[in-house]
Amino acid sequence: MDELLGRKVPYSSPAEQAVIGALLIDPKCVPDVLERLKADEFYIKLNRDIYETVYAMFSYGQTIDPVTVLAQMKIRGVYQDSCESYMAEVMRNTPTAANVLEYAAIVRDRALLRRLGEAADEINNLVYEDEGEAEAKLEAAERKIYALRQGRNVGGLMPISQVVQSVFDEMSAAAASGSKIPGIPTGLSDLDKTILGLNKSELILIAARPGMGKTSIALNMALHVGMTLHKTVAIFSLEMSREQLTMRLLSRAALIPSQNLLTGQLSEQQWRDIADAAQTLSAADIRIDDNPSLTVSDMNAQCRRIQNLDLVVIDYLQLMQSAGSGHSWSNESRTQAVSDISRMLKIMAKELNVPVICLSQLSRANESRQDKRPMLSDLRESGAIEQDADVVIALYRDGYYNKECENPNLAEAIVLKNRKGATGTVELSWLPEYTSFASVEKRRDDDY
Repeated sequence: MDELLGRKVPYSSPAEQAVIGALLIDPKCVPDVLERLKADEFYIKLNRDIYETVYAMFSYGQTIDPVTVLAQMKIRGVYQDSCESYMAEVMRNTPTAANVLEYAAIVRDRALLRRLGEAADEINNLVYEDEGEAEAKLEAAERKIYALRQGRNVGGLMPISQVVQSVFDEMSAAAASGSKIPGIPTGLSDLDKTILGLNKSELILIAARPGMGKTSIALNMALHVGMTLHKTVAIFSLEMSREQLTMRLLSRAALIPSQNLLTGQLSEQQWRDIADAAQTLSAADIRIDDNPSLTVSDMNAQCRRIQNLDLVVIDYLQLMQSAGSGHSWSNESRTQAVSDISRMLKIMAKELNVPVICLSQLSRANESRQDKRPMLSDLRESGAIEQDADVVIALYRDGYYNKECENPNLAEAIVLKNRKGATGTVELSWLPEYTSFASVEKRRDDDY
């Protein structure tokens, strides 16, 4: 297309050849280059084939030199008769391997320009299509630009060889970290053992009847990720104000009953504790939006602008609006709308490549059963919610229904769905004075 329009495709043959030559001359630079450059950023196919071969050999711990690379190219089926002479030429013409990162930066820059041009063409085509609303086209355009910023292609078929290498890299990184869970810890160790933490691109649904503690457990996780792990968290609250949420976070962080904070009845020591907690909490990168009219597109647009986002929390699903919705719903249209929203949330988690925790109300169906523990079918306006979610956790406290029970502060996090593994019940301690949860084996003052 570019050639037909008389436009020159952005790429640098000398820079691509210099990168390949440097890798073959000095294999010690391979790890640094692989961190910064992807195979599909090479424009010339032969350079891309050589780079992919080097990438695979490094991933599998094989020796890299011109002879072994040529042998692997034959095994991979990308060898050409000109390969040997071409590799000798690029090695001869490479000035020095010491500047390989500068050469790689040029290759990346040209690749970004090509992708920007492709995205611009696609956006231009969207604009002049007769079908579709302007808002939907703007959302699609933002998604394409965001994908460029994240260094990812929007869709497209990918050879399984690249996927295998990516998976192998993830496994190696997990092994090197020494952690027993691949995702971000929730701060509730028993729950982490079952769901393996909060993993990238996952939609995690936490469901419960009103007053059971779903907001509390989500804030538990947000506080641990933001304050203890020093990661970036975005919280969208469609029910509670920023001030109410922050009050709860302070209560948990300072281990002071929330009622004392609300009334201001604090001892001198408690004032010091709350001041220390406020200072620590202020240093955390936790961001809160309490606009009750937000759509998934609004949330997605805000999240795209946050650098190094690690977790999104949404409270809660049934209060959300679909784009362009009004406020009057039939049961059928509301069920469809909630199903559409849950699908958009899953797409958002994949696009942002972060875990998204979404809270959800349960229907009253469990109230009529003798055993009131929730089931998947109790999700309100369930539709596709249970299908879209990677993990579904339902909260249950026997003490909520039976004040005379043996342990009214024993809570159950019932994992009803888990794409990564087992389902089952995880026991937690409910701390009503802090409206918070803790692992059963931990004392409350050891959590942080």
